[in-house]
Amino acid sequence: MAPHRISPSDRATDDECFCFEQPLNERIRTFLRLEHLTARLRYRRPDNSVWGRRATMEALLDMLNVLARHDIRGEVSKELAQRRASLQRLTDQGNVNRRALEKVLADIDEISHALSATPRQFASYLLRDNELLNSLNNRHSIPGGSCSFDLPAYHHWLTQPADRVEDDIADWCRRIEPIESGVGTLLRLLRASAEARETRAEQGVLVYNTELGTQMIRVFVESADMYPEISAGRHRATIRFMQYRDAPLHVTQAQTTIAFRMACCRF
Repeated sequence: MAPHRISPSDRATDDECFCFEQPLNERIRTFLRLEHLTARLRYRRPDNSVWGRRATMEALLDMLNVLARHDIRGEVSKELAQRRASLQRLTDQGNVNRRALEKVLADIDEISHALSATPRQFASYLLRDNELLNSLNNRHSIPGGSCSFDLPAYHHWLTQPADRVEDDIADWCRRIEPIESGVGTLLRLLRASAEARETRAEQGVLVYNTELGTQMIRVFVESADMYPEISAGRHRATIRFMQYRDAPLHVTQAQTTIAFRMACCRF
């Protein structure tokens, strides 16, 4: 089998390596899930076919449900304010790229302003008050639950002119854009907070004492022949390299010394 990129998202790759990320707290875990869902949504949106629209709506519903269960708007706003305060203190240092720093600060200000104009429970309101989204969401967890005989209104909506359908989807997506931008900015800052260091896993395993305040571990490997399983807590992480051993895709732990790079990211 030809090697292929194995990554939580295209944004998690570094050069020609394969990157695997492990969040160490619930906030970063939720941010990574939202990044995954928005990447899936943006990938599906250009497909104007009926099946493409169905895939777009499934991705949109998944994201709205995550947003309805958590106060993502509040968490993103709070984290952006903290990051802005930290970055602002760097403006007096002589070794800082002031133009790049000012661009980041301006981006944070723009996103924060957009978030302040976003209602706190907009996702819950959409799923509750929009009749189409409400009926579709009620059937979303049922395999095949959005068939035409189950949801004739949805089937009818999908057959409307492409511009009409696109306008509806664009309106729903517009409401999540400030959160998408905020999460994307925070994850970029977090990933840039630490450089990956060369390390080795003897007999396929590394037990590592994580640095205080670590929020995400990133593991970079150059080979598609194996992947890391990462389990981590506040003080210690275990990285175990696994590989497929036969056609049914059974996995076994690697028994050789594995060279890889690792970054422990924190704000």
